[in-house]
Amino acid sequence: MALLEVSDLYVSYGAIRALHGITFYVDEGEIVTLIGANGAGKSTTLKTISGLLRPDSGEVAYAGKTISRVGADAIVRMGLIHVPEGRRIFAPLTVRENLEMGAFTRKDKQEVTESMEQVFKLFPRLKERVAQTGGTLSGGEQQMLAVGRALMSKPRLLLMDEPSMGLAPILVEEIFNIIREINKLGVTILLVEQNAHMALSVANRGYVLETGTVQLTGPAQALAANPQVQEAYLGGD
Repeated sequence: MALLEVSDLYVSYGAIRALHGITFYVDEGEIVTLIGANGAGKSTTLKTISGLLRPDSGEVAYAGKTISRVGADAIVRMGLIHVPEGRRIFAPLTVRENLEMGAFTRKDKQEVTESMEQVFKLFPRLKERVAQTGGTLSGGEQQMLAVGRALMSKPRLLLMDEPSMGLAPILVEEIFNIIREINKLGVTILLVEQNAHMALSVANRGYVLETGTVQLTGPAQALAANPQVQEAYLGGD
C-alpha cells in the first residue's frame, strides 16, 4: 500500500519552474531513492512533501490524506519527518538538547526516553558526546545528530536529503548501514542522494529525475544495471 503518493506535481521558485509534473509513490516499509544531477529537483520535491514549499498544482497524499496545503508543523505531527540537506542542527545546544527538540510534539516522557536510548544505540558516539554542543561536533557526528533528532519525532516516513554530503568514505558507509537499520525498525524512507551507487545499494526502488521530470523508474538493482544510469550517475563507460 502506498504511504506517500505524489501526483503531477508542479513547483516554482518565482518565475522559475523547478518541478514539471512529477509523479511517484513510496510503499509502506520501502526505501525509495530519488537520484539525479544538481538542479534536477530532488531537494525541491522533499521540501514540497514536508510543507516547506507550496506546489503550483498537483497533489501530495500521505497515509491516504492530501497534505499539499498542510503546514509543515502539522505534517511533522503526522509522522512525516524531513532531515534537511546541510544537517541544520542547533549549534549552540548540546547533543541532548538537540535530540529533545526533535521530540517537541510528543507528550509521553517515558516513550521519549526510550526513543533517546534507541538513538544512542544506533549512534554510540552521540551518547559519548551527549553534553557537547552541536557546533563542536565533526561533520559526521552532526549528520548523526540530524538523523537522531529526526528519529526522536517517531517518524513513520523519513525524508533524507543528501545524508552523505561532505563525509569521508568510511563515514558514508556507516551512514548507509544506519539507514538500513532505521528501515528495519519499521520506518519508511524516501532518500535523496548524490552518491547514486550507495543510494541504489540500499533502496528497493528508484526514480531518476532530470530538470524537474521523472525520466526513469524501476527496481534499484535494475537502475544500477541500466547503461544510461551507469554512464550518467555511476561513473560507467
